[in-house]
Amino acid sequence: MKDLLRPFVLSLLAAGASVSAIEAAEARRLAVPVAFTPGTVLGVVADAAGSTQMGATVWLLNRYDRPIVRAVTNERGQFAFDQVLPDIYSIKVTLASFVPAMKSNIQVQAGRASFLNIHLASLLSSVELFISAPGAAKLMSEEWKWVLRGASTTRPVLRLLPGYDITQPAAHHESSVFSDTRGLVKVSAGESAAYSSQQDLGTAFAMATSLFGANQLGVSGNVGYSPVNGSPMAGFLTSYRRGTTDAALLNPEVTLTMRQVHLPMRASGGILAGSGAPMLRTLSLAVAEKKQLTDELLMEYGFSLDSVTFIERLNYFSPYARATYDLGSLGAIEFGFSSGAPPIELLDQREDRHADLSQNLAALGMFPRLTLAGGSTRMQRTENFELGYHKVIGTRTISLAAYRESVSNGALTMAGANGLLPQAELLPDLSSNSSVFNVGAFKRTGYSGTITEKVNDSLSASITIGRGGVLRTEQRELAVVDPHEIRAALRRAQQLYVTMRINGTMPNLGTKMSASYQWTDYRSLTPGHMYLTQRTYPESGLNLSLRQPVPGVFGMPGRMEIHAEARNMLAQGYLPLETPLGRRMLLIHTPRALRGGVSFFF
Repeated sequence: MKDLLRPFVLSLLAAGASVSAIEAAEARRLAVPVAFTPGTVLGVVADAAGSTQMGATVWLLNRYDRPIVRAVTNERGQFAFDQVLPDIYSIKVTLASFVPAMKSNIQVQAGRASFLNIHLASLLSSVELFISAPGAAKLMSEEWKWVLRGASTTRPVLRLLPGYDITQPAAHHESSVFSDTRGLVKVSAGESAAYSSQQDLGTAFAMATSLFGANQLGVSGNVGYSPVNGSPMAGFLTSYRRGTTDAALLNPEVTLTMRQVHLPMRASGGILAGSGAPMLRTLSLAVAEKKQLTDELLMEYGFSLDSVTFIERLNYFSPYARATYDLGSLGAIEFGFSSGAPPIELLDQREDRHADLSQNLAALGMFPRLTLAGGSTRMQRTENFELGYHKVIGTRTISLAAYRESVSNGALTMAGANGLLPQAELLPDLSSNSSVFNVGAFKRTGYSGTITEKVNDSLSASITIGRGGVLRTEQRELAVVDPHEIRAALRRAQQLYVTMRINGTMPNLGTKMSASYQWTDYRSLTPGHMYLTQRTYPESGLNLSLRQPVPGVFGMPGRMEIHAEARNMLAQGYLPLETPLGRRMLLIHTPRALRGGVSFFF
């Protein structure tokens, strides 16, 4: 029997040894790290007539629209990015006197080259994308190889001019006092803007320039007249940032803002009557900075010092910070904190080369939210902790956010209160016949989730589902018309809302359109929350916005744009309060408003 089993046992042992050898070889194979073959992004920038453009700035952005590397086109309009890891990227091209070009969802594949044919125009720029076949990147011409050799993550492609002597570079160095000057002039009319604390006085201008080629200087202004008493109103903002290279994106920026406006008088008795039009003066010093602590971690932080003079002087310190950690293919996590005034510096408004000018005008129009309580001036203060998450999946972006907010001296618009409440409790609104009422302090929490689908380069749609803190009253009829009775009648509650938004550009006309509608229970009032980690601001009711580019006339440089916007067209989100005499007062966060005008960019 042993002689019969011996061959069988030996065969089993041999088979086991073979399997072990195969598994060991497989383990050794898997232990070897897999090398990711980089790809290449190449392109040519030309105008509408096909003439190549030298000196155009080309940004390569990651899937979260954050700049990675910059290049400048050479004398043939060429640029190149090599050693690009396989992923989804975007390209942004800017050049003076042209509309910036943007191309999203550029999928860089291992060992392949992505060719971009970019045509800049004064009205509508275009970008064409071509992906090379496998191995085509190795068949590149010598001309493109020289472009790749000259490409750098920190400097453009350079060339020496004929007859230029490099032995004494200082003798040929010229530094212009002002260069790369950009400007924006905006004339508008209508009612107040969408956000209740953001005011447009009527005529605004903004300008930015390079000072001696190493500094960024910006000056903005907003001037107009009070629609009630015709008194002049004005605000001015000056910003300064050291450096104009890529590293300048991380340099601190200092902003000084001054405003002086006349608030409308009230005819009835009170603290503001009989003393002329009260004047509101504000002075704000803000510092904003970015630090790339690691390849994955970006820190944005700053503060503002605000001094407000109205009846009395108020001084406030408002710090803020936001940390963004890039998880690569898993998305990105953001944590934000702010205390005091809302940090306008954290709002993402990157649209074109004039985006910083538009952001300065938005910051200039962000007036402090002031109220009166017992004849004393109070300023709304908000402390906000927020956590956000973003992930891009193909053409779809998923955003999540949760926040915890504490508000003191909450300011809401009140209509129909004149003659019912003491004037020492009502602050006249800047742009209407209504007033601003102090609803006291409250705390709330909330969360939201947004899915944005980019249908194509001209159309995107999103839906947001969230739940947040609201103010409501159990009984709409007041027993006594008294400020303390109104504050005591307000209750804090949680409420669900759904917001749908569509953004698009008409291909032929270049008209930019935006429409949104928010569904919720409008038997309560939702104070606005300014998200620190999200790219959208939830707006009540139905909102429409149109921006129409206009071709230049009479050979004028720059471009023009006509804009119009309608906010909360259905007047939703108004909280009514009935008085014993049958009169009605309304508490409002987002008043219905219609505004339009024209902008000139140069």
